[in-house]
Amino acid sequence: MKNSKRTAVAYYRTSSATNVGADKDSIERQKAAVKACARSLGLEITGEFYDAAVSGADAMDARPGFRDMMATMLSNCARTIIVENASRFARDLIVQETGYQALKAKGIELIAADSPDSFVSDTPTAVLIRQILGAVAQFEKTMLVEKLRGARDRKSAKLGRRIEGNPAWKPAPAEHVAIATKLARNGLSLRAVSAELAAVGYLSPSGRPYGAQSIACMLKGAATTVRLPEASAA
Repeated sequence: MKNSKRTAVAYYRTSSATNVGADKDSIERQKAAVKACARSLGLEITGEFYDAAVSGADAMDARPGFRDMMATMLSNCARTIIVENASRFARDLIVQETGYQALKAKGIELIAADSPDSFVSDTPTAVLIRQILGAVAQFEKTMLVEKLRGARDRKSAKLGRRIEGNPAWKPAPAEHVAIATKLARNGLSLRAVSAELAAVGYLSPSGRPYGAQSIACMLKGAATTVRLPEASAA
């Protein structure tokens, strides 16, 4: 009969070289705690990964054992990691929270043997960290937008004309715009207008039918830049 037991991997870490070795208690204690947790949850440990003499403040991608574990997990069906406690995963709170969120995004569950719900409980500290990370992400996005705007301003001044957005963008041919506007005036939806244009060979620069948003932009621009044909025109 096929074994249907869920699988997991074990992750161990010791921060000091003095705790590394067969005669040391740290790794054996971690193994005992992880295996006991796995048994209680009905999980089968299919792999063990160990970062020896690695600081709990080090980023996850800087840990050789953690990198090997991720490569293994992403190539098999194991989607659960068990650690002795939260500090074995990371002692630095920012590293701990960002690491947990990165695993969560990959569909990987993280369990601390001493408190299985510790990584999913919304403690005030975890909530605060998530809010800070969100604020940092928003700040970085805003700064990027400002940098791009500044670059466009400088290029506009140099060219003597205003440029916006993607420099590779080109406006739709006037004939496309005129026909799209006529079709829209006849009551067709944006998608229907796109289909009609494609039927007569009028496609976007990429060679695909215009998207609904592109048709909307055509119609908006036509109101001020193109002399529109009358709805009754042939």
